[in-house]
Amino acid sequence: MTRHALITGATGQDGAYLARFLLSKGYTVHGVVARRGTDTLWRLRELDVLDKITIIDADLLDLSSLIRALEKSQAEEVYNLAAQSFVATSWDQPLLTAEVTGAGALRMLEAVRIFNPKARFYQASSSEMFGKIQHQIQDESTPFYPRSPYGVAKLFAHWSTINHRESFHLHASNGILFNHESPLRGIEFVTRKVSDGVARIHSGRQKELRLGNLDARRDWGFAGDYVQAMWMMLQQPEPGDYVVATGKTTSIRDMCKVAFEHVGLNYQDYVVVDPRFYRPAEVDVLIGNSAKAKACLGWESKTSMEATIAMMVDADIRRVQRE
Repeated sequence: MTRHALITGATGQDGAYLARFLLSKGYTVHGVVARRGTDTLWRLRELDVLDKITIIDADLLDLSSLIRALEKSQAEEVYNLAAQSFVATSWDQPLLTAEVTGAGALRMLEAVRIFNPKARFYQASSSEMFGKIQHQIQDESTPFYPRSPYGVAKLFAHWSTINHRESFHLHASNGILFNHESPLRGIEFVTRKVSDGVARIHSGRQKELRLGNLDARRDWGFAGDYVQAMWMMLQQPEPGDYVVATGKTTSIRDMCKVAFEHVGLNYQDYVVVDPRFYRPAEVDVLIGNSAKAKACLGWESKTSMEATIAMMVDADIRRVQRE
């Protein structure tokens, strides 16, 4: 029998890759779209899945629309990926971030509990919940210490998922995903800002790239690998929480070096540190231990940071050439 899945945040990076992955597994895929932006569907077009999924207008701010989305989709699996997901914006819009990223997840959980408590639920948790790290390497037992309104909102959603799992016996799992990138990443994120900057500098359309803290370190993987872990969690007999990461950390400085060297340039000739891009509270380093995901799910990262960045630079060069 064909299985039905509902993805909130279907127009985002992860939503598009997950939609493509589920389609390859034979699912009927429904994507929730909140009509707030201009062209929000470009990622689905780029992966050639827009015409293969059903778009449902709904919003994490509106519980009734989420219940209707579950009714229309008849989903057995619900993937809650929607969020105000840009960390820097969360300081400028903390209440919106709390409503969408935090309370929005709770509304989706409530919709599942009310309409179909047998549906399996995935919550997109984040490594930003670790924030001011309490352990050098973070796993499922590491205490949380979020350092941004985004991290705080994600932590609310994370614990709401656990609470609904324990209180109402939902098959609800959290994927604590560390940074994962791709050519579909939004231009406001540092990896895509770098790959787009490299493409424009390489083509002669830009002379410099302004960035904030170059010494911040992140555990970067490829989004196409990470969405497979989401699906694997919902195939388990019992729900649980899993760290999804590469186990390797790289500074923004070294990431820039990789990106510029891919086109034969020296990043030091073009990157300018601009204090305007520093965060009010910085997360200095994140590195995840996904041993549980490997042992229980059989998942591990396949694509290196270097390969991911090269993929992103090549995609942005093609985009710049089309402009």
